Amino acid sequence: MKIAVAMSGGVDSSAAAALLKEQGHELIGFTMQLWNQRRNVNTDENGDPLPSRCCSLDDVYDARRVAEKLGFPFYVLNLEREFEESVVEPFVASYLSGETPIPCVACNSRLKFAALDKMARSLDCDKVATGHYARVFHDKKADRYRLFRGANHSKDQSYFLWELTQQQLSRAYFPLGEMYKDEVRGLARAADLFIADKPESQEICFVPDGKYSEFIDRYLGAEGRENELPTSGDIVTSVGEKLGEHSGLHRYTIGQRRGLGIAHDKPLYVTQIERAKNQIVVGEENELESLESTARGVNWIAFDTPTEPVRANVKVRYRHDPAPATIHPLPDAHARIVFDHPQRAITPGQATIFYNGDEVVGGGWIARDDQV
Repeated sequence: MKIAVAMSGGVDSSAAAALLKEQGHELIGFTMQLWNQRRNVNTDENGDPLPSRCCSLDDVYDARRVAEKLGFPFYVLNLEREFEESVVEPFVASYLSGETPIPCVACNSRLKFAALDKMARSLDCDKVATGHYARVFHDKKADRYRLFRGANHSKDQSYFLWELTQQQLSRAYFPLGEMYKDEVRGLARAADLFIADKPESQEICFVPDGKYSEFIDRYLGAEGRENELPTSGDIVTSVGEKLGEHSGLHRYTIGQRRGLGIAHDKPLYVTQIERAKNQIVVGEENELESLESTARGVNWIAFDTPTEPVRANVKVRYRHDPAPATIHPLPDAHARIVFDHPQRAITPGQATIFYNGDEVVGGGWIARDDQV
């Protein structure tokens, strides 16, 4: 096949390219320039750039060297404007509204796959390959593409792919879906790729230090939009007792215990972020548990939107063991999720994924009360 390969400059995408090349496919490599590191948003208090191991100019250079080593053409797509509009701005807006967003899902479905597939089609490529640990199969009987977790569950990345449409899945190719990380590094070494031992990137690419609220402060400051930052407000208990003041809703997340700046005879956690009242609600650990949540923007993959409740195992964040639940479809791509047992810290803005064994049945975004 003729395959467009998304190349990040990391081990996984490079090893995927090496494997496809070894299998005899014709490859065209693409790296997406997503974030302008020269905008002085990601700098420390001295004005020095914060280190980044994802989507940096060094990564673009590494991806180019890998393509040269493996002997296939390579291009850089400048998607900085689209990335800011589709990923960064929604990320900032989500935090300002009291959510805890996960931008990598939207980046994959709405930007990377969309842009790459458009480019791949213009070059008559049959598939778009990435280094994700996931699997996709075509169900001939149902004439439907089905998404599955990667064989290595500890590295599985299906959580980030649930928004992919049937059209996108029909073109997606995940060469590493059956592999484990040590096998992938071994493959890179066998291909004599210099990135074989390159460290993994764990942070969100445009927030290299992992300090989200500080990024938002810097970003809005650089844009001259400081007036959009949340003002201080009250920290209260579930019964309305004021315990202190917060410094802006975007500095807190559901389940947070440290850094609240309040004294109490028992450990307290953030249990709610009340956008309308500009309040942080705190409570004891048992108050974090909930039997229900509502999802918005639901995308069903295994089948068309159902009319009856669906049983599935549901994740409420990436590092969460799927828990048995009943999903009740609602109008306008919403769904009510009722768990068999209470789940801890269900957080608006996070993705919630529905699994049947290893298959991704569908997914959605955990909604705030005012989005239901």
